[in-house]
Order: sequence, then structure tokens, then C-alpha cells
Amino acid sequence: MKVYYECGACFLRQAKDAMDLATDDDEIKLDLMKDIINLLSEKYKKGASSNKLGSAIHRIIKDKTNCEDPYFKEKAEGNKIALEFLPLVEKLLEEDKNLENYIKIAIVGNILDFGALGLDFNPQKLIFSNLKKELAINDINELKKSISKHNSILYLADNTGEIVFDKLLIEKLKEFDLEVTVALKEKPILNDACLEDATNIGLDKIANLTTIGTDSIGIVYEEASDKFKEIFDSHDFVIAKGLGNYEGLTEIDLKNKDVFSLLCVKCSAIAKDIGLEEKDNVLIKL
Repeated sequence: MKVYYECGACFLRQAKDAMDLATDDDEIKLDLMKDIINLLSEKYKKGASSNKLGSAIHRIIKDKTNCEDPYFKEKAEGNKIALEFLPLVEKLLEEDKNLENYIKIAIVGNILDFGALGLDFNPQKLIFSNLKKELAINDINELKKSISKHNSILYLADNTGEIVFDKLLIEKLKEFDLEVTVALKEKPILNDACLEDATNIGLDKIANLTTIGTDSIGIVYEEASDKFKEIFDSHDFVIAKGLGNYEGLTEIDLKNKDVFSLLCVKCSAIAKDIGLEEKDNVLIKL
């Protein structure tokens, strides 16, 4: 996805958050903000890739603070809190095991930033309301067609916490005799899930795990490892979670692939790009 005007303010807000997690040294943070503003001054223009810019910003922060994983505590807390909610979610799904409900539950995981929200919210209310809420774009029939004609799927994961709910959807997909490969981040960036985060919740027990070979926000194809490019190119059926993966996939020639994006529209730029309202939930074939 190309940048919208709103992305500039978002880059700076997100940079501040990451800096505050990475260091308490205000002098380092001042220098970092100058570096980031200089980067944006040079690279932030019409036609720029939102994923490439965001990735560059977070790499600068990690490098200058010598903090490889600023969101380490938030990521661990995200999985912990999600696992606490898991029995409730499983009980709801037991009442109606249709594929669309598993899709909606996976999108609930995308809505909740568990590490940031902690326990000061009502997860039951949010889960119930989203199971009842219609998807603003619902390409479920196209998804079912893809399931029927493929024997393997590449699942592009997003955040920790969220992957706990992804696991439920992946287990559902395996009921259709699909071999599932889940791609995670090679190195930490934001609160995105890495290999260790996935194995900690047992995702390796039900799916093949791999990494994209780098720490980009979402997928930046040219930055990915040769191994991941081979995996991506060999899969004609892909499910991608979250905003970052949506942004990255819209920059790739998907050729004849069946690619589906599951996300909550959490910002005005994505809303404009898809043509929806903020807070809409979507299952969209790209």
C-alpha cells in the first residue's frame, strides 16, 4: 500500500511508543526523533511504500537503542492474556462450528492489542458483539472455493495474542485436509509474532512453521529471504492476517494466487484504501 497523508502522524506516534519501550534515555530519543524526521523528510512522499518506511523507522530505533525487542514484555503478555480468554472463545465456537465464526474469531484477535489493553476491558462483550457483527466485506464463498481446490495453504501471521485465535482457525482449516504453513517474523518488530512466540502456544504441533527471513512490517517481498520467497511463490492459496500484511500484499503481483486478507480496519488510511469505514471487519479476496 502507498502512504496516505495520515501515515506521517502514525509513523511518529508509533516511533514514540517504540522509543519509550526501548530506552529511558531522553538524549537518545531526541537524536532518534531527528533521524526519523530526516528519514521521513527524504522518503515520505507520494507513492512511497508504507511497509518499507515503517520497517526502516523501527530498525533505526532498535539499532540506536541496542534494544532488539522493545515490545518483549507486551508480546509475552499478549499471548498470556489471549490464552486466558481461550476457554470462553472455544465455548462460543462449540455452539456453532461454522467456518465463518472461526474467521470472525480470528479477526477479533486482530482487533485486540492484548499487550496494550491488558485486562481493563470486557473481552466477553467484544467477542459476542463481533460474532454477531456482519463482515463489511465477506468473501467466504470465494474462500470455500479455494479450500475445495487446494491441498495446502500459507498463513501469514500478525501479532502475538492474535496467534492464539489464529490457531483455532488453522485447526478448522486442517479439517478440510489442508496442509498449513504459518509464516512468522525472523526477528522482532513491533508486537509481531516470531517463531518462539508461536512455539510457546503449540502452533508447531498443528502446522509447519517458517519465517519470512527478516523483520519487516508485514510482507516486503524484496526484503524476504530466498527460502520464504520460494515458499510464497509455491503457494497458490494464502490467508494473511492484519494491516501490515494487507499493506505488503497490495504491493506484490499476486498473479493467479487465491489470497485472502482477514483484518479489522483500524485506521483511516486502510479504510480509504479498501473503501470502508474504520472498525469494519473484513474477509476480502485480494
